[in-house]
Amino acid sequence: MCGFQRLASRIAALRAAPAGPVPDAHSGAPSLRQIMFSFFKRFKGSKESDTAADESQTAPEVTTPEPAARAPAAPVAPAAPSPAAPVRAGTPPAAPLKIQPEPEPEPEESTLETVEIVPPPILDASAKRSWLTRLKTGLSKTSSSLTGIFVGTKIDEDLYEELETALLMSDAGVEATEFLLESLREKVRNDRLTDPQQVKGALRTLLVDLLKPLEKSLMLGRAQPLVMMIAGVNGAGKTTSIGKLAKHLQSFDQSVLLAAGDTFRAAAREQLAVWGQRNNVTVVAQESGDPAAVIFDAVGAARARKINVMMADTAGRLPTQLHLMEELRKVKRVIGKAQDGAPHEVLLVIDANTGQNALTQVKAFDDALGLTGLVVTKLDGTAKGGILAAIARQRPIPVYFIGVGEKVEDLQPFSAEEFSDALLGG
Repeated sequence: MCGFQRLASRIAALRAAPAGPVPDAHSGAPSLRQIMFSFFKRFKGSKESDTAADESQTAPEVTTPEPAARAPAAPVAPAAPSPAAPVRAGTPPAAPLKIQPEPEPEPEESTLETVEIVPPPILDASAKRSWLTRLKTGLSKTSSSLTGIFVGTKIDEDLYEELETALLMSDAGVEATEFLLESLREKVRNDRLTDPQQVKGALRTLLVDLLKPLEKSLMLGRAQPLVMMIAGVNGAGKTTSIGKLAKHLQSFDQSVLLAAGDTFRAAAREQLAVWGQRNNVTVVAQESGDPAAVIFDAVGAARARKINVMMADTAGRLPTQLHLMEELRKVKRVIGKAQDGAPHEVLLVIDANTGQNALTQVKAFDDALGLTGLVVTKLDGTAKGGILAAIARQRPIPVYFIGVGEKVEDLQPFSAEEFSDALLGG
């Protein structure tokens, strides 16, 4: 029972007591005044002690309410929560304000400047004449057999028979030879040619028209890096052509990176590294490992360094080695995973001295990889040159470059007119 209740009960008891003499200070019974005085004295002391105890305890940011002046009655029930503010019908509740971050500006697309490699890249006139001389020298065997037919003869069936034999001996193949002879007969009749030299000129025109679809420029700058996959059989001059081509591309202000993907042939990596040192070009290579993994890393390195052209050397394959050709397909798939749209060029290096076998290689590699261009090498040897006519007739894949020697400048873009002039002694 609290103090006020006890005081009330004592007062009620005194009032209920029978009337009698008022007790004095010496009597044992306390009076009403004494009872109230002692009560308020104890109440004041307890209040001061409680306040001192509260001040002795410190807590962060605590607010102490003032004591109530009245005595508490019955326990008070907790107050009900205040109702929410009324919302007008049809008015949606206010959504919390969200601060949207400012959109980042989209990066500007870097425009790639395309570079077209067109013949002739040689600016020096003397160097140009030297190149044509070497090309004519390389094709002199075929040239001598063809030009000799039109000297001191007349236009008859014997002329066509000798021309047929010479074209077949030049590796032009049956289909291309028949096409050229039939076209030549028709042109002689329509133009009423009577001079053998006019027939020779007509043959040159037909040969240029046949080879013209193979004359296509290599377009650079379409992607960064422009990934080129180089394939070919062993001994075709594949690695050497890559080194020459790297130097050639540098003359067009293109940065180049090489990937030594031929991990099977002994010294292939060292041979490519030598060309890299000559041209001051980085070569990505491993002593052993999966060629697809080596080329994959090279594509990543070229992208990180912002290289213009990345050329990947691959292991030499024969068209009859089906399981090895499947590995080349794997390499191409891996390159596509390393960069979307890659490889952008798939080139096949063929040896012009292999004759009709070169046409077989073109067909096999094209079916397996989808060739985009050819590099014809070793036209400075015993090459007969007619193989290009066979390719143009049966599998017209662009011939980007032809090679007539071991020097870097001996690899030049293909020109149908220059080649026809060298082949016919023009």
